[in-house]
Amino acid sequence: MRILLLPISFLYSIVLKIRHELYDWHVLQATRFERPVICVGNLNLGGTGKTPTVEYLINMLRPKYRVATLSRGYGRKTKGFLFAEKSSTYEDLGDEPMQYATKFPDIQVAVDEDRADGVRKLLKSEFYPEAILLDDAFQHRKIKAGLNILLTEYEHLYTDDFLFPTGSLRDVKSAARRVHLIVVSKSPKILSEAEKQQIIKKLKPTAEQQVFFSYIEYETLKPLNEAAKNLNLENVTSVLLFCGIAHPKPLVDELSKRFQTVETLAFADHHPYDEKEIKSIVQRYETMEGGKIIVTTEKDAARLTNSAYLCQFETKPLFAVPIRVRFLEEEKFNEAILKYVREDLIYN
Repeated sequence: MRILLLPISFLYSIVLKIRHELYDWHVLQATRFERPVICVGNLNLGGTGKTPTVEYLINMLRPKYRVATLSRGYGRKTKGFLFAEKSSTYEDLGDEPMQYATKFPDIQVAVDEDRADGVRKLLKSEFYPEAILLDDAFQHRKIKAGLNILLTEYEHLYTDDFLFPTGSLRDVKSAARRVHLIVVSKSPKILSEAEKQQIIKKLKPTAEQQVFFSYIEYETLKPLNEAAKNLNLENVTSVLLFCGIAHPKPLVDELSKRFQTVETLAFADHHPYDEKEIKSIVQRYETMEGGKIIVTTEKDAARLTNSAYLCQFETKPLFAVPIRVRFLEEEKFNEAILKYVREDLIYN
């Protein structure tokens, strides 16, 4: 089947390469800004861990700088530029910006399909950020980020993949030449130097590019309602997991280490839950026996924030699994980010 799709991928690659060359030759113009702009992106259609990586950068930078995030706002029902406010919902912002706004109320979260226009509006705002994080904007070439971070999954390196629809790449592999830092995400916590070098050899970074390795750390379950807050997790043996993320298997594996039984209801990435689906989740939970809870991801929880259907879980213990990114070369990675922000602020 893949072979039959190769001609489509080939035509798609020609279109993408022409577009990149138009920007490289300055026929199409990209805007560079006087404030540090860090872009976190990938070449894949999703699932490389951009959201927890952006959160890692927020946690690193916000003690020292005024930080703003700018996203397209995938799945929102609004258009154009929008600041996150206390009254904002998933339908206003999209799930990932909603998650940032909920977890980090001291930063500025904004959405705009046109990232260049969005940065202009952020820089005109009273907040006047000292560092702007672009979430999933690597293909948005109208803006020229000062620092591009490219994520590629440990088990699905972009060098081993093919362009859509033959594979899962949404951009040509040669686009990786534009990045400054390559992060091999979702790596094992322990990785030998020999294996690192083997992966780096596959990626073929330029002399100017640095390669880092990150892994996911799953934290303690976070209660999302009163029923969950009042529950003793020591008595829980069974979990009903529902999630709309690209690759749920690592999460299922993690929960299987903590609980005897894990039942999973998997939906498409960024899935918006309707009343019928919420009712079916609750009904599935009610058929389970023993000490039991319902678990979802933080991204899914963001899609339920201010939802009219959230009350369906009122008497059912609902938890989220917070995750965070850690780096095998944490000090070196942090210094690369902080050095860029410091120097960019000084020179501008």
